[in-house]
Amino acid sequence: MAQHPKSITVNGKAYAWPSAPLVVVCVDGSEPDYTTRAMEAGAMPWLKRTLPKGANLLADCVVPSFTNPNNLSIVTGASPAVHGICGNYFYDREAGQEIMMNDPKYLRAETILAAFARAGAKVAVVTAKDKLRRLLGKGLTGICFSAEKANETTKAEHGIDNALGFVGKPLPSVYSADLSEFVFAAGVKLMESVRPDIMYLSTTDYVQHKHAPGTPAANAFYQMIDGYLARLDALGATIAVTADHGMNSKTDGNKAPQVVYLQDVLDGWLGKDAARVILPITDPYVVHHGALGSFATVYLPEGADRADILKRLAASPGMEVVLSREEGCLRFELPEDRMGDIIAVSERNHAIGTSASRHDLSGLDAPLRSHGGISEQRVPLLLNRPVGQLPANLRLRNFSIFDLALNHAGAAAQPTLSKAV
Repeated sequence: MAQHPKSITVNGKAYAWPSAPLVVVCVDGSEPDYTTRAMEAGAMPWLKRTLPKGANLLADCVVPSFTNPNNLSIVTGASPAVHGICGNYFYDREAGQEIMMNDPKYLRAETILAAFARAGAKVAVVTAKDKLRRLLGKGLTGICFSAEKANETTKAEHGIDNALGFVGKPLPSVYSADLSEFVFAAGVKLMESVRPDIMYLSTTDYVQHKHAPGTPAANAFYQMIDGYLARLDALGATIAVTADHGMNSKTDGNKAPQVVYLQDVLDGWLGKDAARVILPITDPYVVHHGALGSFATVYLPEGADRADILKRLAASPGMEVVLSREEGCLRFELPEDRMGDIIAVSERNHAIGTSASRHDLSGLDAPLRSHGGISEQRVPLLLNRPVGQLPANLRLRNFSIFDLALNHAGAAAQPTLSKAV
Protein backbone atom coordinates (compact mmCIF):
# COMPACT_ATOMS: atom_id res chain seq x y z
CA MET A 1 0.00 0.00 0.00
CA ALA A 2 1.39 3.39 -1.06
CA GLN A 3 2.49 5.72 1.70
CA HIS A 4 1.14 9.23 1.81
CA PRO A 5 1.64 12.20 4.15
CA LYS A 6 -0.78 12.76 7.01
CA SER A 7 -1.50 16.24 5.75
CA ILE A 8 -0.70 18.65 2.95
CA THR A 9 -0.09 22.38 3.43
CA VAL A 10 -1.42 24.67 0.71
CA ASN A 11 -1.32 28.46 0.85
CA GLY A 12 -0.50 28.35 4.54
CA LYS A 13 -3.25 25.91 5.55
CA ALA A 14 -2.89 22.25 6.48
CA TYR A 15 -5.35 19.71 5.07
CA ALA A 16 -5.57 16.14 6.36
CA TRP A 17 -5.34 13.26 3.91
CA PRO A 18 -8.88 12.06 3.12
CA SER A 19 -9.97 9.02 5.14
CA ALA A 20 -12.67 8.35 2.52
CA PRO A 21 -13.15 9.60 -1.05
CA LEU A 22 -14.06 13.29 -0.91
CA VAL A 23 -16.41 14.94 -3.40
CA VAL A 24 -16.59 18.73 -3.24
CA VAL A 25 -19.43 20.17 -5.31
CA CYS A 26 -19.82 23.79 -6.37
CA VAL A 27 -23.43 24.29 -7.53
CA ASP A 28 -23.20 27.45 -9.59
CA GLY A 29 -25.62 30.21 -8.55
CA SER A 30 -27.15 28.17 -5.74
CA GLU A 31 -28.48 30.63 -3.19
CA PRO A 32 -29.58 28.79 -0.01
CA ASP A 33 -33.28 29.09 -0.81
CA TYR A 34 -32.97 26.70 -3.75
CA THR A 35 -32.21 23.65 -1.63
CA THR A 36 -34.56 24.77 1.17
CA ARG A 37 -37.51 25.13 -1.17
CA ALA A 38 -36.68 21.93 -3.03
CA MET A 39 -36.55 19.96 0.22
CA GLU A 40 -39.88 21.47 1.30
CA ALA A 41 -41.37 20.34 -2.02
CA GLY A 42 -40.08 16.79 -1.53
CA ALA A 43 -37.66 17.12 -4.43
CA MET A 44 -34.49 16.39 -2.41
CA PRO A 45 -35.27 13.41 -0.17
CA TRP A 46 -31.64 12.33 0.22
CA LEU A 47 -30.49 15.77 1.31
CA LYS A 48 -33.45 16.20 3.67
CA ARG A 49 -32.69 13.02 5.58
CA THR A 50 -28.90 13.54 5.42
CA LEU A 51 -28.51 17.09 6.74
CA PRO A 52 -29.74 16.40 10.30
CA LYS A 53 -26.82 13.99 10.75
CA GLY A 54 -24.39 16.05 8.67
CA ALA A 55 -23.81 19.80 8.50
CA ASN A 56 -26.25 22.46 7.28
CA LEU A 57 -24.35 25.76 7.33
CA LEU A 58 -24.31 29.14 5.62
CA ALA A 59 -21.20 30.85 4.33
CA ASP A 60 -20.10 33.95 2.46
CA CYS A 61 -18.63 33.78 -1.00
CA VAL A 62 -16.06 36.10 -2.51
CA VAL A 63 -17.11 39.48 -3.88
CA PRO A 64 -17.27 39.93 -6.83
CA SER A 65 -19.73 37.07 -6.55
CA PHE A 66 -18.85 35.57 -9.90
CA THR A 67 -17.94 32.06 -10.99
CA ASN A 68 -14.19 32.13 -11.60
CA PRO A 69 -13.08 34.10 -8.51
CA ASN A 70 -15.10 31.83 -6.24
CA ASN A 71 -14.18 28.51 -7.83
CA LEU A 72 -10.53 29.43 -7.57
CA SER A 73 -11.00 30.54 -3.96
CA ILE A 74 -12.64 27.21 -3.17
CA VAL A 75 -9.84 25.13 -4.68
CA THR A 76 -7.02 27.26 -3.24
CA GLY A 77 -8.64 27.83 0.15
CA ALA A 78 -7.75 31.50 -0.22
CA SER A 79 -9.11 34.87 -1.34
CA PRO A 80 -8.47 36.52 -4.73
CA ALA A 81 -5.85 38.71 -3.05
CA VAL A 82 -3.82 35.49 -2.82
CA HIS A 83 -4.75 33.63 -6.01
CA GLY A 84 -5.21 36.63 -8.29
CA ILE A 85 -8.39 35.65 -10.15
CA CYS A 86 -10.83 38.49 -9.46
CA GLY A 87 -13.14 38.15 -12.45
CA ASN A 88 -13.23 37.06 -16.07
CA TYR A 89 -11.60 40.26 -17.33
CA PHE A 90 -9.19 42.93 -16.18
CA TYR A 91 -7.73 45.96 -17.93
CA ASP A 92 -4.01 46.10 -18.59
CA ARG A 93 -3.25 49.82 -18.52
CA GLU A 94 0.25 49.40 -19.94
CA ALA A 95 -0.96 47.31 -22.86
CA GLY A 96 -4.14 49.39 -23.23
CA GLN A 97 -6.36 46.34 -23.60
CA GLU A 98 -8.89 44.22 -21.75
CA ILE A 99 -7.55 40.76 -20.96
CA MET A 100 -9.53 37.61 -20.24
CA MET A 101 -8.24 35.79 -17.15
CA ASN A 102 -8.98 32.22 -18.17
CA ASP A 103 -5.33 31.42 -18.88
CA PRO A 104 -3.66 29.48 -16.02
CA LYS A 105 -0.74 31.94 -16.10
CA TYR A 106 -2.93 34.45 -14.25
CA LEU A 107 -3.38 32.10 -11.27
CA ARG A 108 -0.91 33.09 -8.55
CA ALA A 109 -1.42 30.29 -6.04
CA GLU A 110 -1.29 26.52 -6.03
CA THR A 111 -4.55 24.62 -5.79
CA ILE A 112 -5.39 22.05 -3.12
CA LEU A 113 -6.15 19.68 -5.98
CA ALA A 114 -2.68 19.98 -7.54
CA ALA A 115 -0.92 19.68 -4.19
CA PHE A 116 -2.72 16.46 -3.26
CA ALA A 117 -2.13 15.01 -6.73
CA ARG A 118 1.58 15.77 -6.45
CA ALA A 119 1.62 13.92 -3.11
CA GLY A 120 0.14 10.83 -4.74
CA ALA A 121 -3.62 11.28 -4.41
CA LYS A 122 -5.94 10.33 -7.25
CA VAL A 123 -7.67 13.60 -8.19
CA ALA A 124 -10.47 14.27 -10.67
CA VAL A 125 -12.11 17.51 -11.75
CA VAL A 126 -15.21 17.90 -13.91
CA THR A 127 -16.51 21.36 -14.80
CA ALA A 128 -19.50 22.44 -16.83
CA LYS A 129 -17.78 25.08 -18.96
CA ASP A 130 -14.32 24.85 -20.43
CA LYS A 131 -13.48 28.46 -19.42
CA LEU A 132 -12.86 27.19 -15.90
CA ARG A 133 -11.26 23.84 -16.69
CA ARG A 134 -7.75 25.09 -17.47
CA LEU A 135 -7.57 27.27 -14.34
CA LEU A 136 -8.74 24.46 -12.06
CA GLY A 137 -6.35 22.05 -13.72
CA LYS A 138 -3.20 24.15 -13.37
CA GLY A 139 -0.39 21.92 -12.11
CA LEU A 140 -2.78 18.99 -11.72
CA THR A 141 -1.76 15.47 -12.56
CA GLY A 142 -5.03 13.63 -12.87
CA ILE A 143 -8.36 13.81 -14.66
CA CYS A 144 -9.67 17.26 -15.54
CA PHE A 145 -12.24 17.91 -18.26
CA SER A 146 -15.36 19.93 -19.00
CA ALA A 147 -18.85 18.76 -19.95
CA GLU A 148 -18.84 21.39 -22.68
CA LYS A 149 -15.94 19.74 -24.51
CA ALA A 150 -16.17 16.15 -23.28
CA ASN A 151 -15.95 15.02 -26.89
CA GLU A 152 -12.45 16.48 -27.25
CA THR A 153 -10.63 14.91 -24.31
CA THR A 154 -7.27 13.17 -24.57
CA LYS A 155 -5.26 11.25 -22.03
CA ALA A 156 -2.36 13.66 -22.51
CA GLU A 157 -4.27 16.88 -21.83
CA HIS A 158 -7.27 15.82 -19.74
CA GLY A 159 -6.17 12.56 -18.12
CA ILE A 160 -8.88 10.61 -19.96
CA ASP A 161 -9.58 9.67 -23.55
CA ASN A 162 -13.09 10.11 -24.93
CA ALA A 163 -14.83 11.37 -21.78
CA LEU A 164 -18.06 11.55 -23.77
CA GLY A 165 -18.01 7.82 -24.38
CA PHE A 166 -16.92 7.17 -20.80
CA VAL A 167 -19.91 9.04 -19.35
CA GLY A 168 -22.30 7.57 -21.92
CA LYS A 169 -24.49 10.64 -22.37
CA PRO A 170 -24.94 12.93 -25.40
CA LEU A 171 -22.82 16.08 -25.56
CA PRO A 172 -24.98 18.72 -23.84
CA SER A 173 -25.71 22.24 -25.03
CA VAL A 174 -23.78 24.89 -23.10
CA TYR A 175 -27.12 26.64 -22.52
CA SER A 176 -28.96 23.82 -20.82
CA ALA A 177 -29.55 22.05 -17.52
CA ASP A 178 -28.08 18.98 -19.21
CA LEU A 179 -24.62 20.55 -18.99
CA SER A 180 -24.74 20.34 -15.20
CA GLU A 181 -26.29 16.88 -15.20
CA PHE A 182 -23.39 15.68 -17.34
CA VAL A 183 -21.00 16.87 -14.60
CA PHE A 184 -22.80 14.79 -11.96
CA ALA A 185 -23.11 11.75 -14.24
CA ALA A 186 -19.38 11.95 -14.89
CA GLY A 187 -18.72 12.21 -11.16
CA VAL A 188 -20.64 9.03 -10.45
CA LYS A 189 -18.90 7.16 -13.28
CA LEU A 190 -15.50 8.25 -11.98
CA MET A 191 -16.36 7.21 -8.42
CA GLU A 192 -17.53 3.81 -9.64
CA SER A 193 -14.39 3.21 -11.71
CA VAL A 194 -11.34 5.34 -10.87
CA ARG A 195 -12.54 6.09 -7.31
CA PRO A 196 -10.62 9.35 -6.83
CA ASP A 197 -9.34 10.31 -3.40
CA ILE A 198 -10.55 13.86 -4.11
CA MET A 199 -13.03 14.93 -6.76
CA TYR A 200 -14.22 18.46 -7.57
CA LEU A 201 -17.45 18.99 -9.51
CA SER A 202 -18.49 22.44 -10.73
CA THR A 203 -21.79 23.12 -12.52
CA THR A 204 -23.30 26.01 -14.49
CA ASP A 205 -25.98 28.47 -13.36
CA TYR A 206 -28.12 28.26 -16.52
CA VAL A 207 -31.16 27.17 -14.48
CA GLN A 208 -30.65 29.71 -11.69
CA HIS A 209 -30.42 32.59 -14.17
CA LYS A 210 -33.86 31.64 -15.48
CA HIS A 211 -35.77 30.15 -12.57
CA ALA A 212 -36.28 31.39 -9.02
CA PRO A 213 -36.14 29.06 -5.99
CA GLY A 214 -39.22 26.91 -5.53
CA THR A 215 -40.36 27.06 -9.15
CA PRO A 216 -41.09 23.74 -10.88
CA ALA A 217 -38.00 23.98 -13.13
CA ALA A 218 -35.72 24.80 -10.21
CA ASN A 219 -37.11 21.98 -8.08
CA ALA A 220 -36.71 19.53 -10.96
CA PHE A 221 -33.08 20.58 -11.35
CA TYR A 222 -32.36 20.06 -7.65
CA GLN A 223 -34.18 16.74 -7.71
CA MET A 224 -31.68 15.66 -10.39
CA ILE A 225 -28.80 16.81 -8.20
CA ASP A 226 -30.20 14.97 -5.18
CA GLY A 227 -30.33 11.70 -7.09
CA TYR A 228 -26.66 11.88 -8.06
CA LEU A 229 -25.56 12.94 -4.57
CA ALA A 230 -27.41 9.93 -3.17
CA ARG A 231 -25.48 7.66 -5.53
CA LEU A 232 -22.15 9.21 -4.50
CA ASP A 233 -23.11 8.81 -0.85
CA ALA A 234 -23.96 5.14 -1.43
CA LEU A 235 -20.46 4.71 -2.88
CA GLY A 236 -19.00 5.80 0.46
CA ALA A 237 -17.97 9.34 -0.39
CA THR A 238 -17.76 12.29 1.95
CA ILE A 239 -19.83 14.93 0.16
CA ALA A 240 -19.41 18.67 0.65
CA VAL A 241 -21.64 21.07 -1.29
CA THR A 242 -21.37 24.83 -1.63
CA ALA A 243 -21.94 27.51 -4.27
CA ASP A 244 -19.82 30.11 -6.01
CA HIS A 245 -22.48 32.78 -5.54
CA GLY A 246 -26.20 33.37 -5.07
CA MET A 247 -28.64 34.84 -7.58
CA ASN A 248 -31.21 37.63 -7.53
CA SER A 249 -33.76 39.24 -9.78
CA LYS A 250 -32.41 42.43 -11.37
CA THR A 251 -35.80 43.81 -12.38
CA ASP A 252 -38.45 46.28 -11.35
CA GLY A 253 -42.07 45.54 -10.40
CA ASN A 254 -42.94 45.02 -14.07
CA LYS A 255 -40.07 42.51 -14.55
CA ALA A 256 -38.14 44.98 -16.69
CA PRO A 257 -34.34 45.02 -16.24
CA GLN A 258 -33.02 47.62 -13.80
CA VAL A 259 -29.57 48.55 -15.02
CA VAL A 260 -27.13 51.31 -14.11
CA TYR A 261 -25.26 51.94 -17.37
CA LEU A 262 -22.09 53.16 -15.73
CA GLN A 263 -20.14 53.98 -18.88
CA ASP A 264 -22.97 56.24 -20.06
CA VAL A 265 -23.01 57.98 -16.68
CA LEU A 266 -19.25 58.58 -16.70
CA ASP A 267 -19.29 59.66 -20.35
CA GLY A 268 -21.73 62.38 -19.35
CA TRP A 269 -19.42 63.55 -16.56
CA LEU A 270 -15.96 63.13 -18.10
CA GLY A 271 -16.45 62.90 -21.87
CA LYS A 272 -17.00 59.90 -24.11
CA ASP A 273 -14.78 56.95 -23.20
CA ALA A 274 -12.51 59.07 -21.02
CA ALA A 275 -13.12 56.53 -18.27
CA ARG A 276 -13.24 52.77 -18.84
CA VAL A 277 -15.74 50.50 -17.12
CA ILE A 278 -14.81 46.83 -16.78
CA LEU A 279 -17.52 44.26 -16.03
CA PRO A 280 -15.79 41.16 -14.64
CA ILE A 281 -18.89 39.01 -15.36
CA THR A 282 -18.22 39.26 -19.10
CA ASP A 283 -17.25 35.95 -20.69
CA PRO A 284 -18.07 34.01 -23.88
CA TYR A 285 -21.43 32.86 -22.43
CA VAL A 286 -23.56 36.01 -22.02
CA VAL A 287 -26.88 34.99 -23.58
CA HIS A 288 -28.63 34.35 -20.25
CA HIS A 289 -27.43 37.51 -18.48
CA GLY A 290 -26.43 39.95 -21.22
CA ALA A 291 -23.08 40.57 -19.46
CA LEU A 292 -24.99 42.38 -16.71
CA GLY A 293 -23.90 41.74 -13.12
CA SER A 294 -23.73 43.75 -9.92
CA PHE A 295 -20.00 44.51 -9.79
CA ALA A 296 -17.84 46.83 -11.86
CA THR A 297 -14.44 48.44 -11.68
CA VAL A 298 -13.68 51.84 -13.21
CA TYR A 299 -10.41 53.11 -14.66
CA LEU A 300 -10.33 56.92 -14.57
CA PRO A 301 -8.37 59.18 -16.91
CA GLU A 302 -5.26 60.89 -15.61
CA GLY A 303 -6.12 64.03 -13.66
CA ALA A 304 -9.70 63.02 -12.87
CA ASP A 305 -10.99 63.97 -9.42
CA ARG A 306 -11.52 60.49 -7.97
CA ALA A 307 -12.96 61.74 -4.69
CA ASP A 308 -15.63 63.69 -6.57
CA ILE A 309 -16.48 60.76 -8.85
CA LEU A 310 -16.69 58.44 -5.82
CA LYS A 311 -19.10 60.80 -4.09
CA ARG A 312 -21.32 61.25 -7.14
CA LEU A 313 -21.43 57.53 -7.97
CA ALA A 314 -22.25 56.62 -4.36
CA ALA A 315 -25.25 58.94 -4.53
CA SER A 316 -26.49 57.44 -7.82
CA PRO A 317 -29.74 55.42 -7.75
CA GLY A 318 -29.20 51.66 -7.72
CA MET A 319 -25.71 51.70 -6.21
CA GLU A 320 -25.05 49.93 -2.90
CA VAL A 321 -21.33 50.50 -2.35
CA VAL A 322 -18.80 52.63 -4.22
CA LEU A 323 -15.22 52.48 -2.96
CA SER A 324 -11.73 53.47 -3.95
CA ARG A 325 -9.49 50.69 -5.24
CA GLU A 326 -7.58 50.62 -1.97
CA GLU A 327 -10.71 50.48 0.21
CA GLY A 328 -12.48 47.99 -2.03
CA CYS A 329 -9.54 45.61 -2.31
CA LEU A 330 -9.06 45.66 1.46
CA ARG A 331 -12.74 45.01 2.14
CA PHE A 332 -13.23 42.32 -0.51
CA GLU A 333 -9.70 40.81 -0.42
CA LEU A 334 -8.87 41.57 -4.05
CA PRO A 335 -5.56 42.12 -5.87
CA GLU A 336 -5.03 45.86 -6.36
CA ASP A 337 -3.09 45.46 -9.60
CA ARG A 338 -6.11 43.90 -11.30
CA MET A 339 -8.68 46.45 -10.18
CA GLY A 340 -9.42 49.95 -11.47
CA ASP A 341 -9.43 53.23 -9.55
CA ILE A 342 -13.00 52.66 -8.32
CA ILE A 343 -14.97 49.57 -7.32
CA ALA A 344 -18.76 49.81 -7.70
CA VAL A 345 -21.39 47.37 -6.42
CA SER A 346 -25.08 47.76 -7.22
CA GLU A 347 -27.89 46.97 -4.82
CA ARG A 348 -29.89 43.75 -4.77
CA ASN A 349 -32.31 44.36 -7.64
CA HIS A 350 -30.03 46.38 -9.92
CA ALA A 351 -27.31 45.34 -12.34
CA ILE A 352 -24.44 47.36 -13.78
CA GLY A 353 -23.75 47.75 -17.47
CA THR A 354 -21.32 49.74 -19.59
CA SER A 355 -23.32 51.60 -22.24
CA ALA A 356 -26.88 50.66 -23.10
CA SER A 357 -25.86 50.30 -26.74
CA ARG A 358 -23.25 47.65 -25.89
CA HIS A 359 -25.55 45.15 -24.19
CA ASP A 360 -27.63 42.77 -26.27
CA LEU A 361 -30.59 41.63 -24.17
CA SER A 362 -32.39 39.97 -27.08
CA GLY A 363 -31.32 36.54 -25.83
CA LEU A 364 -33.14 36.94 -22.52
CA ASP A 365 -36.21 34.72 -22.56
CA ALA A 366 -36.93 35.27 -18.86
CA PRO A 367 -36.75 38.29 -16.52
CA LEU A 368 -33.14 39.22 -15.78
CA ARG A 369 -31.56 37.35 -12.87
CA SER A 370 -27.88 37.84 -12.14
CA HIS A 371 -25.18 38.17 -9.49
CA GLY A 372 -21.89 39.79 -8.59
CA GLY A 373 -22.77 41.94 -5.61
CA ILE A 374 -22.87 41.74 -1.84
CA SER A 375 -26.52 40.68 -2.03
CA GLU A 376 -25.46 37.42 -3.73
CA GLN A 377 -22.76 36.63 -1.18
CA ARG A 378 -24.69 34.18 1.04
CA VAL A 379 -24.31 30.55 -0.03
CA PRO A 380 -24.95 27.09 1.45
CA LEU A 381 -22.25 24.90 2.95
CA LEU A 382 -23.60 21.37 3.30
CA LEU A 383 -21.91 18.09 4.26
CA ASN A 384 -23.09 14.54 4.70
CA ARG A 385 -20.84 14.25 7.77
CA PRO A 386 -20.92 16.25 11.04
CA VAL A 387 -18.20 18.85 11.55
CA GLY A 388 -18.36 19.38 15.33
CA GLN A 389 -19.09 22.55 17.26
CA LEU A 390 -18.05 25.77 15.53
CA PRO A 391 -17.37 29.09 17.26
CA ALA A 392 -20.45 31.30 17.30
CA ASN A 393 -18.60 34.32 15.89
CA LEU A 394 -16.85 32.43 13.09
CA ARG A 395 -17.35 33.79 9.58
CA LEU A 396 -17.52 30.77 7.32
CA ARG A 397 -16.54 31.22 3.67
CA ASN A 398 -17.32 28.97 0.74
CA PHE A 399 -13.56 28.45 0.53
CA SER A 400 -13.64 26.94 4.03
CA ILE A 401 -15.14 23.81 2.50
CA PHE A 402 -11.96 21.76 2.01
CA ASP A 403 -10.90 22.53 5.59
CA LEU A 404 -14.29 21.44 6.91
CA ALA A 405 -14.41 18.32 4.77
CA LEU A 406 -10.83 17.14 5.29
CA ASN A 407 -10.03 18.38 8.80
CA HIS A 408 -13.36 18.25 10.59
CA ALA A 409 -15.90 16.01 8.87
CA GLY A 410 -16.92 12.64 10.28
CA ALA A 411 -14.31 10.84 12.35
CA ALA A 412 -11.87 13.72 11.86
CA ALA A 413 -14.29 16.23 13.43
CA GLN A 414 -12.80 18.44 16.11
CA PRO A 415 -14.58 20.56 18.72
CA THR A 416 -13.61 23.82 17.00
CA LEU A 417 -12.74 24.87 13.49
CA SER A 418 -9.07 25.37 12.75
CA LYS A 419 -7.65 28.87 12.61
CA ALA A 420 -6.81 28.23 8.98
CA VAL A 421 -10.38 28.93 7.85
